[in-house]
Amino acid sequence: MTATGATWRNWARSEKVRPARVERPSSAEAVQRAVAAAIRQGMHVKAVGAGHSFTGIAVAPGVQLELGDLRGVLAVDEARGRVTLAAGTNLYQLPELLLPYGLALENMGDIDRQTIAGATSTGTHGTGGSFGGLATQIVALTIVTGTGDVLTISETENAELLPAARLGLGALGVIVDITLQCVPAFLLQAVERPEPLEETLDSYLDRSSMEDHFEFYWFPHTETALTKTNSRLPFGAERRPLGRVGRWVDDELLGNGVYRGVCATGTAVPAIVPPFSRLAQKLTGNRDFTDYSPRVFVTNRAVRFREMEYAIPREAVPDALREVKSLIERRGWRISFPIEVRSAAADENWLSTAHARASGYIAVHRYFRENPEEYFRAVEEIMMAYDGRPHWGKMHYRDAESLRATYRRFDDFIAVRDRLDPERVFANDYLTRVLGA
Repeated sequence: MTATGATWRNWARSEKVRPARVERPSSAEAVQRAVAAAIRQGMHVKAVGAGHSFTGIAVAPGVQLELGDLRGVLAVDEARGRVTLAAGTNLYQLPELLLPYGLALENMGDIDRQTIAGATSTGTHGTGGSFGGLATQIVALTIVTGTGDVLTISETENAELLPAARLGLGALGVIVDITLQCVPAFLLQAVERPEPLEETLDSYLDRSSMEDHFEFYWFPHTETALTKTNSRLPFGAERRPLGRVGRWVDDELLGNGVYRGVCATGTAVPAIVPPFSRLAQKLTGNRDFTDYSPRVFVTNRAVRFREMEYAIPREAVPDALREVKSLIERRGWRISFPIEVRSAAADENWLSTAHARASGYIAVHRYFRENPEEYFRAVEEIMMAYDGRPHWGKMHYRDAESLRATYRRFDDFIAVRDRLDPERVFANDYLTRVLGA
């Protein structure tokens, strides 16, 4: 299908564009035809997924390819636990698609609205000191390059391109399918507790290394961390899921309904934010349950926000968060959203925020109707002092010259881009800023 472009907006309402043309290919061949046509016409092409990136990484002023018709399981290698998915498959579809084969993703983030191609291309990750981001689970993918060719990249075919293509920012081509290395389905026991912030910071390194999946949230204006520890259990272990009413009260009524109202009111009356934060720490984060892994990893997020997240060397996280806390107090800001702290294992993907180093993540947020720039820029200065790397799909203010200094294989990635998209068919303003022309 081809249509005149209507205005496209991302989920956070931080980016919008009116594409010259929108196409909705339903096969790899249709993607190839769309890219070839754009090349002939001298137009840029961008594939979009769920629009859950906060940056302009998917903004398409030229031809916008919507891949919603490229969904589902294409092939399964049950012996090796590998599943090939069409690129437009949403993460929330995966539990139903994988469970018949007794499989699951090894790790997930807490949002599942993204497409598999969008999530991996921007560096989406969960938490767990021994686990990599979603892109580390890729063993093969098929892309349409900037020359209009269909290219298979795998462990046995064009293998030298895998470290670039697994996490390619949409700069190397349009992904049409991805093969993931899955694991046997498993349960997670979730223990969520409020704990003193300083004690949590002191124990962060040990818990990030020893626990399967550890993270915590800190509400500014409080001295309490809401810790989340998820432990992996066999699929046949006893399930003790949250009751429907209890989950609704915690996640929907408090986590979304009441919180939306407070954020909206807080933009006009900032003074209400600190007392609400102190109340929130008392009402949330104290439960213990066991369920299928996706039901524990994922949380429904209905309140719109804008986010910046930085990866820094894991050992730097406690001091960096203390600096952010001091910054907020010194500036007198009223920050309604909690700060999230997670971890990931080092990996080999060239543009991964965890490339070649065990990483900790500090994510800051603001309600979508608030201007985040002053807060985000000030936090970014702190993170850059620790050799921080910004999440590609979340807001930041870095450029190619700045980023080259923190990514050892930056120029190797650019060389692959020169090979696969020499005319910059897949470029847009964001990619030009972070990768160069």
